[in-house]
Amino acid sequence: MKRMNPTHKQEFKPAKWMGQNFLIDRGALKKIVEAGELTRDDIIVEVGPGFGVLTFELAEKVKKVIAVEKDKTLAKILKERLLENKISNVLVIEGDILKMDISELIGNYSLQTTHYKLIGNIPYYITAPLIRKFLESGQKPSIMVLMVQKEVAQRICAKPVQNQMSLLAISVRFYAEPEIIAYVSKKSFRPSPKVDSAIIKIAVKKPKDLPKIDSELFFKIVKAGFAGKRKQLINTLSRGLDKTKERVKDVLEQAMIQPERRAESLSLEEWVALVKKNS
Repeated sequence: MKRMNPTHKQEFKPAKWMGQNFLIDRGALKKIVEAGELTRDDIIVEVGPGFGVLTFELAEKVKKVIAVEKDKTLAKILKERLLENKISNVLVIEGDILKMDISELIGNYSLQTTHYKLIGNIPYYITAPLIRKFLESGQKPSIMVLMVQKEVAQRICAKPVQNQMSLLAISVRFYAEPEIIAYVSKKSFRPSPKVDSAIIKIAVKKPKDLPKIDSELFFKIVKAGFAGKRKQLINTLSRGLDKTKERVKDVLEQAMIQPERRAESLSLEEWVALVKKNS
């Protein structure tokens, strides 16, 4: 692979409003690739390819890479680099991934598959909506490997015993099993962000492994529970679900959950039990 044309660096200035920080740490790059458990048959959707540092690594190991880049200039540079290096298994799409229809993204390019993986060094500001979009999609990836803000990674992978669960963490665990692969220093990027990062892997559950409950009711109850930060469940659920405290107390106790507990302390299993008793 050829090195970056010096003129590319001179022509392009990262846009702060787009959260553009480019990974320069080869060790971190290797960890992202390894976490993806790549095979020659894989289809990869890469979000935020930038100059293509990760893209080139992926292209060497998989069948096809669909690289979605929002920045028009970067998309043009990446296409030129791919052409220069005679890499033909990468398709660069210019656009906002959050506004794209995933079924069309996968289906419109004759991939003849619904099995794919999502990988990317993404702008931090799209972390939650991006994860939510793909996990709630009818065509979910089998694995997601993302570079995210360290604090967000810790929130996503928090455990109930730490009393640090969040709406995002519970939402992810409903659909998948998240884990932190490695922490990455802010010095590993150019320009350097203000915070450190982390590589997270989100292994998406198969349909048979999802909780056997009404997902719409589940998220309605969970959102109500987290509506009042650090508030007791008997209060947040009563207010959010428009039920009397007596009724909420009864349902909580049926689910073996103490009414004075807070949403941050509940596990996925406890939320599922609560939904079943509330059905």
